[in-house]
Amino acid sequence: MSGALGTTFPAPVDRATDARIFWRLIPIILVSLVINQLDKVNVAFAKLQMAPDIGLSNTAYGLGAGIFFIGYCLFEVPSNMLLHKVGARAWITRILVTWGVLSACTMFVTGPRSFYLVRFLLGIAEAGFAPGIMLYVSQWFPARTRGRIIAIFMTALPISGVIGSPLSAWLMTSAPDSLGLRGWQWMFLVEGVPAVLCGIAFWLLVPNTIDDATWLDESEKTALKAEVGQSADHAGSFARGLSDARVWMLCAIYFAFVAALYGVSFWLPTLVKSLGFVGIREIGAMTALPYAAAILTMLVLAWNSDRTGERRKHLALAGTFGAVCLILSVILRATPMWSFAALIAAMAGILATIPLFWNLPTAFLKGATAATGFALITSIGNLSGFVAPYVVGVVTDATGNTASGMYALAAAAIVGVLLVFTIPAGLVNRTILPRESK
Repeated sequence: MSGALGTTFPAPVDRATDARIFWRLIPIILVSLVINQLDKVNVAFAKLQMAPDIGLSNTAYGLGAGIFFIGYCLFEVPSNMLLHKVGARAWITRILVTWGVLSACTMFVTGPRSFYLVRFLLGIAEAGFAPGIMLYVSQWFPARTRGRIIAIFMTALPISGVIGSPLSAWLMTSAPDSLGLRGWQWMFLVEGVPAVLCGIAFWLLVPNTIDDATWLDESEKTALKAEVGQSADHAGSFARGLSDARVWMLCAIYFAFVAALYGVSFWLPTLVKSLGFVGIREIGAMTALPYAAAILTMLVLAWNSDRTGERRKHLALAGTFGAVCLILSVILRATPMWSFAALIAAMAGILATIPLFWNLPTAFLKGATAATGFALITSIGNLSGFVAPYVVGVVTDATGNTASGMYALAAAAIVGVLLVFTIPAGLVNRTILPRESK
């Protein structure tokens, strides 16, 4: 086949090398992402105690939960440009340590203004982390495995829900009101420390580039660089990542799906409570179920997407399923268990859109273009993390229920699905070569 095409394909990295790279990099990345997501949304649980303690209305909570993304988005692109310049190890270590400290400082908020300030600063501290990790992973894993790899570390989102929901509930109800601190304050303190420790581990364990990996020999490094397209790593420019029309379309798609994700995530404990579940621990246990269901959905869809090489239809299927089930969760409110089942399915579909989405930009963005392109996508997309929780909060205060807010989030997911098909299939779908079937 290569002779017929006039092209010689490099021999792929062998499975033993694949496995060594996986076990050296993915565990620390996965743990970092779990902690990141936990520190990003643990405020949803804190609300159950914190809101009455410091006088937060639903609107004020929604604004504070979302204002995190304003700081995040303002500093996302410059943060990723610095990461590209100084290297992933140093910059991601800095991000982990500073966000851990600021997350713990949320324990000191005393009212809406201090809540807004800490959330804004936390967003600045975390800026660049997600696109930085995405850029780093795209430089280590070839297209034939990238969908599965992205899905594996994106399971950090539901894993943080499975672990974090019961953990946050336990800390809030079990931590003694000692040293003048309430349960929600202890929760922020205890859950902020692991980010600092993970930053130290990242500095000690993670190499900057393939050439820095002492656990690979020269032949393995050469094969890996050829397969991931390392020769293009310094191609392009920062400006190109900001001017490419395809990148801006990806921003719109990501905005729509992230709106649905964070709109539901930041209100999930409140939604579960509205279905008749009582007690913080019970709410914590029930809130973990939608995230648990999402893990399997994410992995199955990602595996099939890699197997077939098809990207767009898998993403559209997940988004449509999530939107329909979110609408059903509202329609079935009169029967709480059916409504909760629909909510579980909705979270599974919506969460699955995130790793499936990242197969699109990683298919064609490289080097400096990828650094700014990934950051811009995450930055614009995460603006919806500000808009969605705030809109749901305003609607909830105005109507006394979250139904209209959930309909709006479902509509956002459907918009994302429609926009997916504006990206040419040939740009992102992967050709299955005979050698890949071995």
